[in-house]
Amino acid sequence: MKNISMMNENRPHLKSNRMVFMVGLGYRTIKSAIGAGLAIWIASLLNLEFASFAAVIVIMCIEKTKKRTLHSIQKKFFASLLALILGSIAFELLGYQPIVLSILILMLVPIFIKGRLMDGFVTSIVVVLHIYTLKEANLDIVLNELYIILIGIIIALLVNSIMPSFKKDVEEYKTQIENKFSVILHEFAAFLKDSERSWDGKELVEVETLINQAKNIAIQDVENHLLRKESKDYYYLEMRDDQLKILKRMVTIVGIVASSNLHIKQRGMLADFFLNISQHVDSGDITVALERLDDYEESIRETELPQTREEFEIRANLFYLNFEIKNYLTIKKNILRG
Repeated sequence: MKNISMMNENRPHLKSNRMVFMVGLGYRTIKSAIGAGLAIWIASLLNLEFASFAAVIVIMCIEKTKKRTLHSIQKKFFASLLALILGSIAFELLGYQPIVLSILILMLVPIFIKGRLMDGFVTSIVVVLHIYTLKEANLDIVLNELYIILIGIIIALLVNSIMPSFKKDVEEYKTQIENKFSVILHEFAAFLKDSERSWDGKELVEVETLINQAKNIAIQDVENHLLRKESKDYYYLEMRDDQLKILKRMVTIVGIVASSNLHIKQRGMLADFFLNISQHVDSGDITVALERLDDYEESIRETELPQTREEFEIRANLFYLNFEIKNYLTIKKNILRG
């Protein structure tokens, strides 16, 4: 296919309209700022030592999604609690010396790695340093640290419970993806009718980028719903990804068939079929298309045997394209049925 090898490798970088709240400030930044101030204010009202540490916890716990935030909080809480207990015991038994601090850190790291709590390493070390600074580990100091930690994680949970909906963004991506698919299929049809037609195939590259970007947004949307584990939108995008792989496989075969000067009626029938499905990419009913494909396959079988090697190769490639189109449609049928 002419110019098909010159696909544009400069993939478009698209951003969701919901991803940026204002220039230079994302939702996560805004929530971190509000949460940090709120945490310090509450900790100060309670006259807690190291009140600013509550703000640090808020900032470190807020992630892009609710599920990630919850996982981050769990790890930081248990890591900090473990460090508070072990730090208090170590300093009280061995003294408040720098060497004890070093030994404690060396002891905590393998424990955190084993317990998969390394995300809470920084916060846990800050807790240890508080005890080291105060040179005492009585009940009031331990409770002070616990209150600060709890204030930080509760505020982080509250401010991160407000998440934008990505449904509209995913729908916009789906529309763009379907438009690109329509163009690709239309180009297949056009090239089968006119081998002199030029197409650089850039839509194949662009739609792959769109699918990957849409997948990332769909995953974020799922992770913002704590009780939802699956996403119909993500399954849809997986289906389009599988269909794209089939379209890529068909590119070369379409080029081979179109470059032949032999007049084979199934070539025109196939071009019409590509044109038809290009106009119904968003259709949920593919029964008619599959029936037409079966009729087309039967017409190939009923045609007289090829007389030349070239005719045999073209007929074989037409049969292969028929096979791939059926796969293309069946993938969608299986998703719709599921």
